[in-house]
Amino acid sequence: MSLILASDYPAEGDRNCAKILLKMAQIKSWTVSDALWRKIERLVPARKRPRNRKYERKPGAGRKPMPARQIFSAIVYVLRTGCQWKALPKEYGSASAVHAHFQRWQREGFFLKIWKAGLAEYDEMEGIAWRWQSVDGAAGKAPMALECVGSNSTDRGKKWAQTQPPGGRAWHPAVTRRRRGQPA
Repeated sequence: MSLILASDYPAEGDRNCAKILLKMAQIKSWTVSDALWRKIERLVPARKRPRNRKYERKPGAGRKPMPARQIFSAIVYVLRTGCQWKALPKEYGSASAVHAHFQRWQREGFFLKIWKAGLAEYDEMEGIAWRWQSVDGAAGKAPMALECVGSNSTDRGKKWAQTQPPGGRAWHPAVTRRRRGQPA
């Protein structure tokens, strides 16, 4: 990594502004490192093909198979950024192909294997108190959400959710409760 200060460059206008301020290799949170890939590569499920079927790829026909690391990197990108599958950048390959691999790997237990391997590695490093575990979570209202998106559209037609008009009577149903077969 190299940090280049603005004082190292002559002033050449706005076109070099981004280059002048900071030039630094950045590691993004969705980047799959070589060390991580070495641990995960052995867990990737092999593609199962029927033995009696012969696969012959004609020259120039069809797509070449995507490398497993590219598929895994694309899955990590979607999971870390929260983007939709169809919004996957083209550098990762076909979004539908990546999603198909994701579904197949999930069915074959690939992600569970990663989880178990990660737990085992952490248990060796730090030690996990297997006798006692606790899960914590929190849920809360977003008080500013109403200002941003408005009231819930599914509740707009419900009488109890509406405010009373000034000087008007409170709304009450005509019949408080009626059983089936009972006349109105």
